[in-house]
Amino acid sequence: MTNTARNVTFAFVAVAAVVVASILGQVATFPNLAPWYASLNKPGFNPPNWIFAPVWTALYALMAFALWRILCLPSTTIGRKQAIAFFFAQLVLNAAWSWMFFAAHSPLLGLIDIGPQLVVILVTLALFVRLDAIAGWCLVPLALWVAFAGVLNYSIWSSNA
Repeated sequence: MTNTARNVTFAFVAVAAVVVASILGQVATFPNLAPWYASLNKPGFNPPNWIFAPVWTALYALMAFALWRILCLPSTTIGRKQAIAFFFAQLVLNAAWSWMFFAAHSPLLGLIDIGPQLVVILVTLALFVRLDAIAGWCLVPLALWVAFAGVLNYSIWSSNA
């Protein structure tokens, strides 16, 4: 396989992975926005609903780009497989959060997911930075957003428990 074909294949894999996670999250989220989520007590710092789609679109684009950069490294690169494994673990936790919070109507289950999710994101970020600084920095906005989401999730849970 030529280098160009390999890079295109890896781009497809990276984009497909984050698109699947996004779709899985949306399937759990959208049917539960109204009336369930709308009826919850939320803190004053809760962003308006319209902000989530553009933020997550940008985050998923950065995640796909970061993964693509790591996938394009030589397969013999030390730490590459571990970094990819952690990336996919955080992606699974990302999609699972929507099912736990929205589909199960459980801010508590969301909290149970989001703590480990943030830890796995931070480990992934650290592993990516060691392999490719640009890939690692692409995950910083994700880590910040999920940290904020954790605080928001906790606030929603505590005010609706």
